[in-house]
Amino acid sequence: MPALRAVIRGAALTATVCVLAACTGTSATSGSAHGATPGSDATGRESAAASATGNDSGRGTAPGTRYPAVAWPTFGQNAARTGVAPGLPRAGKLGIRWRANLDGAVYGQPLVVGGDVIAATENDTVYALSAATGQVAWRRHLGTPVPQGALHGCGDIFPLGITGTPVYDQANGLIYAVAESTGYRFTLFGLSAASGAMEVDRVFSLATSRNNPAWDQQRPALAIADGRVYAAFGGLDGDCGQYDGAVAGLPVSGTGAQVTYFIPTSREGAVWGTAGPVAGPRGDLWISSGNGGSTSPPYDGSDSVNALSPALHRVGFFAPSTWADDNAGDRDLGSTQPALAAGNSTFIMGKRGTGYLLDTLSMGGIGGQRAQKQICAAYGAAAVDGPVVYEPCIGGGIAAVSVSEAAGRIQLLWRGPAGTDGSPVIGGGAVWVTDYGDNPGVLYELDPASGHTMRSISLGAGLPHFSSLSLADGTAYVSTLGGVVAVSGA
Repeated sequence: MPALRAVIRGAALTATVCVLAACTGTSATSGSAHGATPGSDATGRESAAASATGNDSGRGTAPGTRYPAVAWPTFGQNAARTGVAPGLPRAGKLGIRWRANLDGAVYGQPLVVGGDVIAATENDTVYALSAATGQVAWRRHLGTPVPQGALHGCGDIFPLGITGTPVYDQANGLIYAVAESTGYRFTLFGLSAASGAMEVDRVFSLATSRNNPAWDQQRPALAIADGRVYAAFGGLDGDCGQYDGAVAGLPVSGTGAQVTYFIPTSREGAVWGTAGPVAGPRGDLWISSGNGGSTSPPYDGSDSVNALSPALHRVGFFAPSTWADDNAGDRDLGSTQPALAAGNSTFIMGKRGTGYLLDTLSMGGIGGQRAQKQICAAYGAAAVDGPVVYEPCIGGGIAAVSVSEAAGRIQLLWRGPAGTDGSPVIGGGAVWVTDYGDNPGVLYELDPASGHTMRSISLGAGLPHFSSLSLADGTAYVSTLGGVVAVSGA
C-alpha cells in the first residue's frame, strides 16, 4: 500500500490477448444480470440523483446496431497499458474547453466512448458527459459509499466509492465499474454505454479466513480478457487490519464462477498499482504486488511481479533479492505496473527507487533481473513507447528511461520539471503529465526527446494522488477532486 503521508508496446500483446476495448483457486458466487431504468438504483427505483438532473433515457442502442466506437476504452488506452493515443494531430495552444463538477472525486482515468466521456466518482456514481460540452448525458448512482467514520481511522480517500478506472467492452456495449458500498461490498456493475441502463450487478466474493473485506480497497483499473472482467485489491493507506492482496475475475455476463488469486503472504501484499492488470505476451495477465508479512526467508510471494493465467494461476514471477528488506520497510515494488516494452523488455520500479529490467519471456524468479539501476521512487502508472518507459517519479519530476533486454541496459534519458509526478500519457507529439501536489494542479506538455516543457496550463482544480488523464480528438480529459476538466489543444 502507498505511504501517502510521506508523499510492448509489443504487437504480440494485441495478437495474443483479447484487447480491452473489444473482448467479448476458484470460488463460485451467485449473481444476476438484469436491466433497469436508466438513472435508477440497483433495484430499479429511481435515484434521487437521477430525478434531480432529468436523465436522458432515450439514448438506447437499437438491436442490430453497432456499439459505440471508442478512443480511450481503459486505463492506458489499451490492453498493454502503454498510455499511447495513436493518430492524434500535433498539439497546439492549450485552453480550458469545459469543466464538469460532479458529485465526488474522480480517481480513475476518464474513458472516451463514442461522443461521451465516462467518469466514475467516489460517491458511487458513473457519469456520461458530452465530450464536446461536458454536459451530463446520463448518470447512474450505484450505492452508498463507505464513509470516513467506517474506516477506523485508516485510508486517505473519503468517502470510498469507485476508485479504480472502469473499462468499456465494445463487444457488448457495456461499461464496467466496481463500486464499494456500505457494508464493505465490492460490486461489479455493467452499464449500457448508450443509456446507463444496468445490465450486470454482481458482488465480488473476497472474504476468507485471512482476508477481511473491511480492510480492502479496489484501486487498480479494471481489465477485460478471456470473457472476464478482472479487478485487483489492496489495503487502505496505513496497511490497517488483516487483508491479502488479490485479483478476482467475473464473467462479462455477470453469471458464472468467480476466479481468484490471493498473494500467498500472511498479510498485505497489496495489488494497488493504478494501471491494473497488464496484458502479457502469452494471453496472461501481469500484476505487481506490494510488501508482505514476511521479513525473512522463506519467500512469501509478496513484493513481486506476477504473470497469471486467465484462470488466475501464477505462471511466472520476479522478486528482487531485497524482498525481505522491502517488506520490513514498506518499500512496495507494486507502486507501479510492470511496463512491457519493445524487444522482450519488461521494466518495473517501486517505492525503493530501483528500476529492474526483466526478460518478458523468462521473468527470472528471485533476483533474476537482467539489470537494475537506482532512478527514483515511483508511484502511479508508467507509459511506454517502444523501448522508452516514462515513470511517474515522486520528487524531481517524471523520468524517461530507455531499456534493452538484449543488451541488459537501463539508460536514464531525462528527468522532467520538478513536480511532474502524475501518471503520464503520450500523444500529439508530446508526453502529458500533471503536477498533482499543487492546488490547483497543472498539466504539462513535454518534449519526448528532452523532457523540456513545451506548454503548461493551470487546471483550476485539485487533483487526486497519482493523477492521470486521457487523450482523444485534440483534447486532454483530466480527473480532478471535483469532477473532470477538458483541455483543448492536446
